[in-house]
Amino acid sequence: MWEPITRRHFLKEGGAAALGVALCGTLRISAASAFDLVLKGGTILDGTGGPVWAADLGIVGDTIAALGSIAPEQGKRVIDVTGLHVCPGFIDIHSHSDGAILAYPTGDSRVRQGITTEITGNCGHSAAPLVGVGADERRRNSREREGIEADWTDVASYFQRCQQTGLSLNHALLLGQGTLRANAIGIVDRPLTPDELKGVLRAVEEGMDQGAFGLSTGLEYTPGRYTPTEEVVAMARIVARRGGLYASHIRNEEVALLEAVNEAIEIGRRAGVRVEVSHLKAAGRPNWGKQRAAINLIESARRSGIDVLADAYPYTAYSTGLSIFLEPWAREGGTQAIVRRLQDAQQRARIREEVAVRLASDPGDYDLVVIARLHTEKNLALVGKNLVEIGEGWKVEPLDALLRLLEEEGSVSFIGHGMSAANVEMVLAHPLVMIGSDGTSMAPVGRAAQARPHPRSYGTCPRVLGHYVRERGLFDLPTAVKKMTSMPADQVGLADRGRIARGQKADLVVFNAATVTDKATFEDPHRYPVGIRHVLVNGALVVEQGRHTGARPGRVLRKA
Repeated sequence: MWEPITRRHFLKEGGAAALGVALCGTLRISAASAFDLVLKGGTILDGTGGPVWAADLGIVGDTIAALGSIAPEQGKRVIDVTGLHVCPGFIDIHSHSDGAILAYPTGDSRVRQGITTEITGNCGHSAAPLVGVGADERRRNSREREGIEADWTDVASYFQRCQQTGLSLNHALLLGQGTLRANAIGIVDRPLTPDELKGVLRAVEEGMDQGAFGLSTGLEYTPGRYTPTEEVVAMARIVARRGGLYASHIRNEEVALLEAVNEAIEIGRRAGVRVEVSHLKAAGRPNWGKQRAAINLIESARRSGIDVLADAYPYTAYSTGLSIFLEPWAREGGTQAIVRRLQDAQQRARIREEVAVRLASDPGDYDLVVIARLHTEKNLALVGKNLVEIGEGWKVEPLDALLRLLEEEGSVSFIGHGMSAANVEMVLAHPLVMIGSDGTSMAPVGRAAQARPHPRSYGTCPRVLGHYVRERGLFDLPTAVKKMTSMPADQVGLADRGRIARGQKADLVVFNAATVTDKATFEDPHRYPVGIRHVLVNGALVVEQGRHTGARPGRVLRKA
């Protein structure tokens, strides 16, 4: 037993962050209202995967100050959480809210499911830096498609914009390798010259100096698709020297899945960098048998000393853009170049043949491709329809409907129902896999309301807790929470978040383990979960009794 804490201990030990007690102590503090907030009567899941225990939790400012038995009179405010679980705020290791967080700064789809920190800049694309080739076009797209004035240039000015806007959750950034390469030379299929590579490496150093946590690649996208492994290794070496993370949307998640996983591992070996394989999956029925072998590669790499993990989301469908079905030559130059090629009869015929082969492997058929977002008013009614349905309406083949959508829209988001339920469970349950939503901050208003996005943006964490823990018994509650808290915190390098302990930041989720459930579906994705009772970000209530309070206590997190 630890001795009871007194006012003398509080002052001597260095203030609020030091105020606390062991798991079984009783707090007796002479000063009234020693805590700004007390969560009383809850069951603690500390984020480490260890056993639960009953304890009150005391918060001073933005910090967890005490765990134990706390008298109600010691809190300026006391919330009774009897019968509920209290765990660290969920850290979304794989998010795409770079720009969206400025359009939806209250992050409703995130905080309502318990996410208190997002790691953005994934899949090779980051909102910053925004300079160089094509910067004006990207600013125009942000304004026209997202309603965002992208007035920043480097990482520092982007962070300043986020802080000025005010966010409801914490925001951390990875540098997008594709963004840095596009800034330098555009969407071009060639290696960088030595001087160009030096410029890109300087951009990595500058971004890390300004607080980015590492580097991401989207090697299935452009310009990542055009990037030799050696260029990525050179960038990753800089990240490694600064203790950062390398996260990769690998070069292929279908036919060449194993070769692509091996490339990520090889980059980790050669650069000495911490590696994360993003949204690990085997997409397309012909490729489902590769899933176990992909996991075996990661296990083997770990045994050989390479620090590699993976993340995954709890759904059997992915979401990306229709241009993913085009071969690299057809995507060179970006969206407008794709449209011009589709308007040329000879090039269109070639593209048509190639897309037919690609789509047969993943997801496998045209009715598995469902349109999630369009931009032109004339086509909005097609959102939520699959390519077979659209083709029937236009009286064309589904493949020609795909090409027409690309020609008319330029950029088309879709949901691909390409994975098996058994593989999803295999990946989620693996001890080397964290939970990442691959989603975005949004709310059922504005431009987002015109789309039918993947339900992961609203439902990822509750789906893990409800469907995969309570209903499927895939793993226990402590393990599920660990995959969404301390594991991603350690992977990114967030020392003061992801665990419940004295001195940790008070990012917390209070939920009902018996009722927590995701409500967002593919047919109706703009639905908030149930069972997430309270969410705190830096000690402030952002969700109270299941409703957003409007508070914006989130912070931009910078790598030290």
